[in-house]
Amino acid sequence: MGDKKTFNLPDLGEGLPDATVVEWFVKEGDTIRLDDNLVSMETAKAVVDVPSPVSGKVLKLAGGVGDVIVTGSMLAEFEIDASQPQRAEGQDTGHHHGHAPAKGVGSQDPAPDDKVVASTEGGAIEQTGKAPPEATSEAGGDRADSGTVVGAMQSSDAVHNEAAVSVGGVKAMPAVRAMARKLKVDIARVRGSGADGVVTMADVKRAAADGSVAPGSPHPNPPPRAGEGGERAARAGGGSALERTSSQRTALSASGKPMRTQPPSVSASGQPEQLKGVRRNMARVMADAHAKVVPTTLTDDADIHAWSHGNDLTARLVRAICVAAKAVPALNAWFDGDKLVRTLHPQVDIGIAVDTDDGLFVPALRNADMLDANGVREGINRLRAQVEDRSIPASELGGYTISLSNFGMFAGRYATPVVVPPCVAIVAAGRGRHQMIPVVGGFESHKVIPLSLTFDHRACTGGEAARFLKAMLDDLALPQ
Repeated sequence: MGDKKTFNLPDLGEGLPDATVVEWFVKEGDTIRLDDNLVSMETAKAVVDVPSPVSGKVLKLAGGVGDVIVTGSMLAEFEIDASQPQRAEGQDTGHHHGHAPAKGVGSQDPAPDDKVVASTEGGAIEQTGKAPPEATSEAGGDRADSGTVVGAMQSSDAVHNEAAVSVGGVKAMPAVRAMARKLKVDIARVRGSGADGVVTMADVKRAAADGSVAPGSPHPNPPPRAGEGGERAARAGGGSALERTSSQRTALSASGKPMRTQPPSVSASGQPEQLKGVRRNMARVMADAHAKVVPTTLTDDADIHAWSHGNDLTARLVRAICVAAKAVPALNAWFDGDKLVRTLHPQVDIGIAVDTDDGLFVPALRNADMLDANGVREGINRLRAQVEDRSIPASELGGYTISLSNFGMFAGRYATPVVVPPCVAIVAAGRGRHQMIPVVGGFESHKVIPLSLTFDHRACTGGEAARFLKAMLDDLALPQ
């Protein structure tokens, strides 16, 4: 019998403590060759195919589709086939995670400027058929290092079971929805083969191959005309629509369709749903920002009455931020609250908030201060398209020097946007409106754009923030 190897989930290059199983490419008992795709995992930013670290037989897989695997915990166990190609010790696996410490020995904290990395091997070769037990040190019983990113990951090796999220009556994993968008498949038209009608990755790929559910094609199951739904339900269930069982009501509620199951006087309870992917990461980032930043918000209205026809609002906002950053560099900066170190940036890389069904993305518009209006628009369109089909590189979802949220395209006037460290400022634009402005001889109706500027008061003064906002208002007041 060959040696056994336990492969722990590596850090997939994004510093996140876990990832969600999207699709296994093998099952227990299968044989797999070195570097063949083992599993597709969804992180907060991308869907990543993880290759096999060995050639051999698959003995055990951790979790099923939709399960959350903690980084550093067991992903798969193999029986190594010595007659097949194997990776040499220390050879690069394609995931740049560095080397693990010796078994049972935790790694030391890295130098401040070093990149923190995790194990290349993901675990040690075991001589038993069991997954490696939770190790303890001889001295204090402390848990052994599980090969995770130091100081960033949870120490638990737990696997969290999660159900597919229902949106618009269609149950599917976020990664499956992303794949459907990428393959131009209308997921609402795909018949789910999974449990409880869940649309799987295989369903989407099959639909893309036969081309029967492309956007715009006839719906295979057109929705009933008004008044028909209740009659169909009554015929199918042998009673009126009001006689549906509790389980039917629960299924409809889980699908996202609004309905009343109890009188208004009775307190209703929702159905718990564990966050994952982008929303899971967003929750962590927002909590971290709330704990670390000392936020203060200034608001004012930008008078754009003088604008000539054809001005692009977002492009003008980007330009105004760049002008203000040149005038008051203190807000185009990073701040390290632990070391009390501030870094002023010569370039302006603006994080553009992009709202999606899966959660909030903030891709970076690099060197915005070097772009004209057309360049800004082209750059933003490119970033939005990459976010929509989840093809944007992880490197483009960070490293910006200041942020912009144009929430006014939906609704709202002023806001208290969240500053995400290490940035020290974020600008938010609300919904434009007309306002009566006093002028010589009377009043005029001017179009104004409400602006909110939140800044980290540890890194810059109120005066600097006010001057930054004033520079933006002055630039936005120009005709072009």
